[in-house]
Amino acid sequence: MQYKSEAQQACFEKILPWLKALPNQVIWDKEAENPTVYITEGSACVLVEVLPWEDNAAIDTRSYVVTQVNLQASLLEFLLRENDRLLFGAFGIDSDGDIFLGHTIVGSECDKDELETSVRSILALADDYDDVIVDKWGGQRAVDRSAQRSSAE
Repeated sequence: MQYKSEAQQACFEKILPWLKALPNQVIWDKEAENPTVYITEGSACVLVEVLPWEDNAAIDTRSYVVTQVNLQASLLEFLLRENDRLLFGAFGIDSDGDIFLGHTIVGSECDKDELETSVRSILALADDYDDVIVDKWGGQRAVDRSAQRSSAE
């Protein structure tokens, strides 16, 4: 992994000890394109990625919630309505059609409490919503898909 800016490096070096201090399992992905840490809790896994952003850095906290789901209108409406209710983060759909929850913080302004709130909120929400979505619309919890990939390797 190569840092793309001094701000990105400074931000990651600032937040890494904070993340390691969390009581959760923390894995640093040193092969990722950007500085990335994975944190697990329950059926959820959050990736915290530090991205270059203008003269600063952005901390993107993201959890894949459900994969391989039929993106029918009722599900999309549910996600949009839930976005209106959520205090931290929002649902999104990536280019593969996978549903994620994400929250972004400005790197230079971030403090330990703000980062921990972001991580814990996204972990808790993903842990709750994965079951709700799979039960009603099908698909696969992202954590189950990851486990299948690991056992196949």
